[in-house]
Amino acid sequence: MAQKTSPVLKGRYCNSLTEYSRFITREVAIGNIPVGGNNPIRIQSMTTTDTMDTIGTVEQTIRMVDAGCEYVRITAPSIKEAQNLAEIKKELRYRGYDVPLIADIHFTPNAAEVAARIVEKVRVNPGNYADKKRFDELDYTPAEYQAELERIYQKFAPLVKICKEYGTAMRIGTNHGSLSDRIMSYYGDTPRGMVESAMEFMRICEDLDYHNMVISMKSSNPQVMVQAYRLLVETMQKEGMSYPLHLGVTEAGDGEDGRIKSAVGIGTLLEDGLGDTIRVSLTEEPEFEAPVAIALANRYKYRSESTSKLKSEIAYGGTGHNPYEYKKRASAELNTFIGGHQVPRVVLDISGRNLKDPAVLSDAGYLYSALLDKYNMGDQSVDFVFLGDQLPSFSMPGNLKQIYNHQTWKNLSDKRNCHPVYSLAEYLDAEAKDAVLNLVKISNNDLQGEPFNSLQVDKTLVFILETSEVHGMADQRQFFFFLDEAGIDVPVIVKRTYFTNEGTVEKDTKLESQFQLYAATDVGALLVDGFGDGIWLDADLIESKTIVSTSFGILQATRSRISKTEYISCPSCGRTLFDLQETTQLIRSRTSHLKGVKIAIMGCIVNGPGEMADADYGYVGTGPGKITLYRGKEVVKKSVNTEYALDELINIIREDGIWIDAVLEQDL
Repeated sequence: MAQKTSPVLKGRYCNSLTEYSRFITREVAIGNIPVGGNNPIRIQSMTTTDTMDTIGTVEQTIRMVDAGCEYVRITAPSIKEAQNLAEIKKELRYRGYDVPLIADIHFTPNAAEVAARIVEKVRVNPGNYADKKRFDELDYTPAEYQAELERIYQKFAPLVKICKEYGTAMRIGTNHGSLSDRIMSYYGDTPRGMVESAMEFMRICEDLDYHNMVISMKSSNPQVMVQAYRLLVETMQKEGMSYPLHLGVTEAGDGEDGRIKSAVGIGTLLEDGLGDTIRVSLTEEPEFEAPVAIALANRYKYRSESTSKLKSEIAYGGTGHNPYEYKKRASAELNTFIGGHQVPRVVLDISGRNLKDPAVLSDAGYLYSALLDKYNMGDQSVDFVFLGDQLPSFSMPGNLKQIYNHQTWKNLSDKRNCHPVYSLAEYLDAEAKDAVLNLVKISNNDLQGEPFNSLQVDKTLVFILETSEVHGMADQRQFFFFLDEAGIDVPVIVKRTYFTNEGTVEKDTKLESQFQLYAATDVGALLVDGFGDGIWLDADLIESKTIVSTSFGILQATRSRISKTEYISCPSCGRTLFDLQETTQLIRSRTSHLKGVKIAIMGCIVNGPGEMADADYGYVGTGPGKITLYRGKEVVKKSVNTEYALDELINIIREDGIWIDAVLEQDL
């Protein structure tokens, strides 16, 4: 039986854990586009141009607005950039664009005070507005800590008063990677530290009767990000606050990985009704971010409050789930292959494929060599293939488990490495069962009936959890709550199916991307809380190789199973000191075979050293044409010329004994 910890009570961080219900926050005016309250989820992004390049910034802003951005953020690293925001705003208005502008501030209160008189909103980072980060461990008495808070009050209050006078909104944006030494020393590198970093500034604002605030809790780790936002909402409610939430996973990266990681973090919170404005941070041109954010937000545009057919109070109390810290659900370990301490397993349906050619398994991660008559596994090789009622005419790899519909399995002459899938009724009626592994399809609604009560749980049983509910994530989450309450430790494979013609995936030119975003939201939201021993995605009109890469991408983003190199790559902005997109692709081209290694690629030092605390190695711009290389938090080499920096980074990895040479496909 799963160990009990603190219970989840209704209303602690969202309206409901089983029904979709938007968490209503205070409405905040940002120019002519309010956020929070009953307003739709707003879309925003950030320019990548030099803020002193007025025309370049204006033209990029226009592209962003045309792509769907409702707010545009522009960096203001010093007073001169802050002053030039007036010229940018003037030119935009001249061209007929009245999009609210947001000044992004780090380290420079004087620039914030200038910008607050010009633009509609300023963003300040509590970690570096009045504090510093040198990774120093500081020791405070309660009196000394209070004196630090009074110092911050004196430094921050002038900006608050200006914002109040000019009607300027403010985002108090905590970044996990830039928590100050003071916060780190007092609260640790934790979601609680992130929340308290923001709450200190929010309390100052409230003391000065200023309430035009939006709050964010960003991290490159979706798990940390989700926990921090939840804790923020709970803390705000305790103190009588309800400020709008700006959601985002920072340094998400590019391409498929960046989209999946963003959806895991942002989508998990949207599923619980949290979030008033979102920014998807991709290492791509900023106008490419808005369509991803829109796809995430639109999923909730018309979603009415919904729940599973099973009405239960289990989710509101009595369960051992703690939403503020990660703990994998305790499950039985079957044959050291699934459940327990094993990584989540991946299932692929190939029942509709041509099973006469072993090459059909290439999408599943098994490359067949006809010359050697053998299979070679990749880093993203699935663990199960579902064949339904189809029988292959070739020999399967020895470490790939085959699963069949029960009736077909029963008639197999050779059942080695083959296992049956049943409906609940079939399983209860079956006389002959597998001695090793029996997979039973089940849903939350099955818990209501007598058949489930008569189910005999043993060490061969695995549940395949399905749902047909609109709010499917919450429906499946409730199933896990039930198992916990009942003390049932059967391993669970989470299955989600997406059909274009049924509306679970919108039919458009972005079908593949939309599938990835929806799946990362639905399954990722369970995995970040430790629910699930396996993942089975299915979708019409989506190729098998995309289903497989998405499955492993979700597992990687939730830190459930590492199958490739991870890149913590920031989106470009006006502070960036090199071409991030080009550099990221170059580093990826030479290091993507280093399974499990985390490499941070940062355009400047604002969040670099902090976010790299979660990375093995870091590549950070520290001046024009200059790169500083890190091993974790440690600076290894400073001011390396850009043309030599990647070679130097690889040399550091070699010195640590981690480097391996890439194996080319033709060598397999």
